[in-house]
Amino acid sequence: MASSSTLRSSHRSERQHIPHVPSSSSYSMSRSVGGQQSHPSVRSKVPASRRSVTPNSRTHSHDDDPEPGRVRVAVRLRPRNAEDLLSDADFSDCVELQPELKRLKLRKNNWSSESYRFDEVFTESASQRRVYEVVAKPVVESALNGYNGTVMAYGQTGTGKTYTLGRLGKDDASERGIMVRALEDIIFNTSPASDSVEVSYLQLYMESIQDLLAPEKINIPIVEDPKTGEVSSPGATVVKIRDLDHFLQLLQTGEANRHAANTKLNMESSRSHAILMVYVRRSAHEKEANDISSQEKDTKSDLPGGHGIPTVRKSKLLIVDLAGSERLDKSGSEGHLVEEAKFINLSLTSLGKCINALAENSPHIPTRDSKLTRLLRDSFGGSARTSLIITIGPSSRHHAETTSTIMFGQRAMKVVNMVKLKEEFDYESLCRKLENQVDHLTAEIDRQQKLRDNDKNEMERKLRECQNSFAETEKNLVTRSKFLEKENTRLEMEMKGILNELNHQKGHNDFMRDEVARLEMSIKHNKQHQLESTTYQKVLADTTQMYEKKISELMKQLEDEHAHSENAEEQLDMMKKLLSDHQKSLQQHQMENSTYQKALADTTQMYEKKIAGLIQQLEDEHARFEGVEEQFEGVEEQLDITNKPLSDHQNSNQIQGQKEIDELRVKLQEMHKLHEMTDDELQSLKSKYKDLLSEKVMLNEELHAVRQTLLVEEKQKKALEIELLRFKKLVPESDDDFEDKKSYMKENIAKGSSAFGTPLGLNKSNQSRETICGQRATIAKICEEVGLQKILALLTSGDLDVQIHAVKVVANLAAEDINQEKIVEEGGLNALLMLLRSSQNTTILRVASGAIANLAMNELNQGLIMSKGGARLLASTASKTDDPQTLRMVAGAIANLCGNENLHVMLREDGGIKALLGMVRSGNSDVIAQVARGIANFAKCESRAIIQGHRRGRSLLMEDGVLTWLITNSSTASASSRRHIELALCHLAQNQDNAKDFVSSGGVKELARISLESTREDIRNLAKKSLKLSPAFQAEMHAESQ
Repeated sequence: MASSSTLRSSHRSERQHIPHVPSSSSYSMSRSVGGQQSHPSVRSKVPASRRSVTPNSRTHSHDDDPEPGRVRVAVRLRPRNAEDLLSDADFSDCVELQPELKRLKLRKNNWSSESYRFDEVFTESASQRRVYEVVAKPVVESALNGYNGTVMAYGQTGTGKTYTLGRLGKDDASERGIMVRALEDIIFNTSPASDSVEVSYLQLYMESIQDLLAPEKINIPIVEDPKTGEVSSPGATVVKIRDLDHFLQLLQTGEANRHAANTKLNMESSRSHAILMVYVRRSAHEKEANDISSQEKDTKSDLPGGHGIPTVRKSKLLIVDLAGSERLDKSGSEGHLVEEAKFINLSLTSLGKCINALAENSPHIPTRDSKLTRLLRDSFGGSARTSLIITIGPSSRHHAETTSTIMFGQRAMKVVNMVKLKEEFDYESLCRKLENQVDHLTAEIDRQQKLRDNDKNEMERKLRECQNSFAETEKNLVTRSKFLEKENTRLEMEMKGILNELNHQKGHNDFMRDEVARLEMSIKHNKQHQLESTTYQKVLADTTQMYEKKISELMKQLEDEHAHSENAEEQLDMMKKLLSDHQKSLQQHQMENSTYQKALADTTQMYEKKIAGLIQQLEDEHARFEGVEEQFEGVEEQLDITNKPLSDHQNSNQIQGQKEIDELRVKLQEMHKLHEMTDDELQSLKSKYKDLLSEKVMLNEELHAVRQTLLVEEKQKKALEIELLRFKKLVPESDDDFEDKKSYMKENIAKGSSAFGTPLGLNKSNQSRETICGQRATIAKICEEVGLQKILALLTSGDLDVQIHAVKVVANLAAEDINQEKIVEEGGLNALLMLLRSSQNTTILRVASGAIANLAMNELNQGLIMSKGGARLLASTASKTDDPQTLRMVAGAIANLCGNENLHVMLREDGGIKALLGMVRSGNSDVIAQVARGIANFAKCESRAIIQGHRRGRSLLMEDGVLTWLITNSSTASASSRRHIELALCHLAQNQDNAKDFVSSGGVKELARISLESTREDIRNLAKKSLKLSPAFQAEMHAESQ
């Protein structure tokens, strides 16, 4: 795609508008553009699954476009690059463009040619802006108006598809591709307040749908709605776009995660189909909804407030960058690239079959032959407005591929879609608005109801208060009247006996003196009882303290019981006896206390009764004296003389008695509180004792459970030993049978994988493919019978022979992609790292390193290996062994980790690069090849990050002396190692911050030699490019030539 950068910008703008002429027809189920009468190739029946079920869709017609639904096809010619100029110097171009006639002539030879007509023909000088406005802008405008749309690029690899669609144009805005320009128009024509724009970015890689925005999501399913026929990918990441910079960042992330490889036809050949899905949701304007039917008007008039239901238009825009078709003899693909090419050509073939069937009006369309055709089901023969741009090259060497591309476009022009507008009532916003109104009205009603309830409760309370006050007043009046009547009757009766009462008053006073003396004696006795209670409380406190000490001792004994379970029962029995004795003593104290309390209560009750009687008598006498004063005025002087000393004595006795009563009550309350405290402490002791008993039961249960667990584990161990004996019989005994059967390097794993690796397992020429397949079938059968979890458990066995056989089985299982995730989930990675850390056996170290190398081919596993210290363990393994096979496995594992850009800093800090260079000491060619592959992976990831703007600065490899080693061994190593070394030097040279190191170490001379003598053309071109782009290298070469 580097040659596509020579496209010049054009100021010519061809803007196309999609007409929208509203129809006066009645309310219909779907809005369509282009019917069956518009083109004879449209099938007579439209599948029911593609009908729109939107209840408010309306039909529009496009009278000014005779074929509004036909697929628009444009062709774009790539300029001649340096390779075309060199290869076709003696031949003319096979393509002649006639842009004014929109025709293209394809020459078979100098005297024969064929002419083809397209909707638009772009010369090699056409600008990116003109291509967008002619091909994509009508589709984008349709998407903004509610129609689904598709823009797709098709052509041979290296003809400019990705340049046309996905060019970011960070340095030059005029080079922006269709993706960036389409999102720029969509964002400009949408409102963030009422509209939304969301994107998903997927790639179809080897018939597996992967999320470019979230690389961990793979094998995303395709779901078809049985009602509407819409195709969706529910597992894909959907991101809402804020602005154009946000989209550019997402697009850059997706491009970095996309699979690409270096082939003879293209340095960065896309190995997957990229699909950008743009979801647009716009609110329909009122002026566009004036053609609603009377039924819709009636429906809107029934709504609260007379407001109409808002409408929303939803559309989906697909921008598809197809991987280029290629021939293996021209692309030079080998190894894993062959498998990728097979899947690419298979999906493109399925797409061609579908377009052929649509063009020929076939009753059967094979859309289910490929996931690509399922995703593009709506683009060809569906309801989307589709524009196709085919890219071709001028070289006569690719005449067959150019012819195939042109015929594909000719067939696609015959496909006619049923373009439909998806317009819906925006019930969600209307529902939210109505819900807010309902919530507001409900809150207002609740507030009014609460105010009414409060007023009602207040009135009822006041009414009850008035009624109670009236009833109480009435009751008091009645009681007062009855009391006065009784009092009058009593006074009349007492007037007769007042003289006799005065005679007995003296004797009564003497009796009162004796009673007071007796009360004083009772007070003294109460004080003695209080002293006894204090003594009892002290004894109880001492006893409680003693119990607390005993309980603390019991707690310590219970803690010791975990270690001495046999003596715990005897100690608990002793403590049980002690507690029972103390409990008996507590019960005795409790009985004594209850007896004392009962006697004290009886005495108190007796005193209270006597005191109450005395007070009543004093009050009666005082009342009698007052009545006598009123009735007998004649004896006033005599009563005054008698009553004065009596009242004084009475008052003094009453005051003294009241004080004694209050003191007795206070003392009784204190004694009652002490009694309650004693009861509480006793209850707490009982609860602690129960807790001790329950804890003992729990300890016994835990001890029993531990014994049962030990028995179960012993049984499992015996079962594993039996299975091991059978396992040894089934597993081959040769160490070579369990060597790595798979390449440690996988093409383009995620975004940081390398494309240089030579499969290590293929170095063993003495094993045939049938033998390897038979051994893997045996291993799979053993795994099914024994179980992966049990096999992984054998890795920790104390038997060395068992460990060796188990790690061999795990290594063979790890060679298959389908087993890797399960091995990691079951803890196999941790077990393998544990073997590297603890084992000293050479066979175990070799096979475990090979298994880790297989697991390291997955990007998720790479992060887990690094986070668990795998790089340090591999470096340690390399330092403590000289076995070439073990070093080869370790070097392969580290080389795979070098293919992940995110792990470079951690890998260097953990000593992975130093360990990789240190393994060169073995002198083994296979080990050196793996070391060179790892350095090449590391350098290529760094070069890619610098080109994409993710990284700056001097290479991390420079600080470890890698450049010196590469220069020294670039011409002396084996053929496989030399290719990796040359690639590593070329990628390191692309970093301008490494120029000083290259100049000082003689790397410029080596680059010049590689550009001339390398056996691979792509490496020679890469070296020439590096020398040409670096001013420092140009100056050094000029100085040497002088």
